[in-house]
Amino acid sequence: MNLARLSVLSASVLIAACGSSDSQFGGAQPAVSTLAITTANATLATRISWEAAIASGGLAQVGGPAGLATTPADGSAKVKPAGIQKAAGRLIEVMPQAAFGPDVTPCLVDGTVTNSGDVADPLTLTTNDTFRVEYELCDDGNGEVIDGVIDFTVREFTGDLLSGLFMVSMDAILTNFQIVTAADTITNNGDATASLDYMQTPLISAGISGTSMIIDSNSSSETLRNYASNETIDGGLQALPYTMTAFGTLDTTQLDGIVQYSTPVTFTGEGLEYPSAGSLLVQGEDSSSRLTAIDNVNVMLEVDTNGDGDIDNTINTTWAELLSP
Repeated sequence: MNLARLSVLSASVLIAACGSSDSQFGGAQPAVSTLAITTANATLATRISWEAAIASGGLAQVGGPAGLATTPADGSAKVKPAGIQKAAGRLIEVMPQAAFGPDVTPCLVDGTVTNSGDVADPLTLTTNDTFRVEYELCDDGNGEVIDGVIDFTVREFTGDLLSGLFMVSMDAILTNFQIVTAADTITNNGDATASLDYMQTPLISAGISGTSMIIDSNSSSETLRNYASNETIDGGLQALPYTMTAFGTLDTTQLDGIVQYSTPVTFTGEGLEYPSAGSLLVQGEDSSSRLTAIDNVNVMLEVDTNGDGDIDNTINTTWAELLSP
């Protein structure tokens, strides 16, 4: 495991999260009130909250260097992390010296990726080591063009890079980071903290947390505040079982007010499938919607429109129907 590969891994997890900080970077303006969840808007509020939870965690990138990366059919994919990892994977080897780069490598079709950094020890990572990954209209022929800059600063590191058994936490800043497809342009600005834990490989975990995250698209703007998401995947088992927990406050132009979401029951699943167990609680103004996974196909929404704890309406649907825009 070399330093270039590690920075790629951290970039992959963070890109999936598309972290951002706050009004300093623009994005959705704070909603004037908390959303009153009703039977009419419960499905939309739940879908958008699920997408936010998945986007903030980047579950598709947990596998990383062990070749275990898997993309559950979460249906959210505003940002296609698997395609981004392919682009990031083209970064060249870091030169064995404290300060390296800028090293430029061409993308498969057009554009470049530039890698640079300043590390105290080229054989390991040290607190305050820095890396920069810069995409210049990078097109690898997978239907998306990546542009923008990610700056990393090592917050904490334990373990051994050479053995691949390590734990790292990195702060990162995204500057005008864009993923452009034929259908949409996703723009990300801001900061987040990404954590990767390979100490118990093939059981791998990753997490994203922060005070605020902004994702702007052609049709909407989402701001997450006081959010966190954590995922694990066990590459030692053929089924590739995974887990996911998340919480946060969501302010989006797609809803008429803010909501809070959490996972009172951890989501679990296997490989490329939707979660087969777990629940997501979306809370509004004296109201809520609880999504429960019945299995990897079916889900149930229980809507409490007045906050009295009684279910006022139950919506039985499927993962695919729920997550269809």
